[in-house]
Amino acid sequence: KFLEDATEVDVDCITDVGQFSNPSQGTIVIGGMLEHIEFAGVHSGDAAMVLPPHTLSEKVMSLIREYTHAMARELKVIGLMNVQYAVKGDTVYVLEVNPRASRTVPFVSKAIGVPLAKLAAKIMAGSNLKQLGLTQEIWPKYWAVKESVFPFNRFHGQDILLSPEMRSTGEVMGLDADLGIAYAKSQMAAGAPLPMGGCVFISVSDHHKKEVAAVAKLFADLGFELTSTSGTAAVLEKAGLKVQRVFKLTEGRPNAIDLLKNREIQLVINTPSGQTPRADEVKIRTTAVYTNTPIMTTLSGARAAALGIAALKKSGYG
Repeated sequence: KFLEDATEVDVDCITDVGQFSNPSQGTIVIGGMLEHIEFAGVHSGDAAMVLPPHTLSEKVMSLIREYTHAMARELKVIGLMNVQYAVKGDTVYVLEVNPRASRTVPFVSKAIGVPLAKLAAKIMAGSNLKQLGLTQEIWPKYWAVKESVFPFNRFHGQDILLSPEMRSTGEVMGLDADLGIAYAKSQMAAGAPLPMGGCVFISVSDHHKKEVAAVAKLFADLGFELTSTSGTAAVLEKAGLKVQRVFKLTEGRPNAIDLLKNREIQLVINTPSGQTPRADEVKIRTTAVYTNTPIMTTLSGARAAALGIAALKKSGYG
């Protein structure tokens, strides 16, 4: 079953329970719960993530903790284990569980200040967590945001949409006591610093039209001008927002590509219309890459960008 707009969560835990004949013995410690910014379905190597989680309820986090402990004991894991969950409302689904290290372990280790892979190797060699002095979860008093780095500027014409197929070639980290600034730092490190003003081009699929006005209002409140093609513009105008209409690529000029090439657009928000994106969508997204214009292909990413810009306007990078 495909879950629409579910939140994905990556969990890395370390355990020595497999050393004991009785599964109720031994220690399990969750190193980190990473909440994805993009909706479930984007490869975890490509998704931006936040540690600790910023929207999950205590009930959901307790369920995640309970499920993680139960699976570690049942699988008699010695060392590291990674679980990927999808959260829809208060329901927690297990997507996959891997009794091994994952790509997020180095990020989590740096965020919490504990070398998880090193400790896991010692556990696999016979030590236990009590001997190693790690028996409690560590929740940092700041936000850590992981962002992926993509090579799209090297592959002209390649669509930049995120999917279950991993495309990133690296990752960066943003740390701050303010979540918005942590996110902004991660974008700057990934080579796409957030703009402080200018024009935002918004074009979303029919599926996302009911949510787009709230996101557009965040940018309007920050002083950005809004520009859209007719379908999205009608939704924004109905919500009382001032928006400049531009032609679709097939309708004439000036269109979004002209504005991008003329550097008249500072941020693009463009969500895909389906499994096979329309040709004009792909042209807009690839032109954004050529012109080094920050682009968000999910509304959750656009919300995070607005949060980051608001935080920067208020207090700067610090």
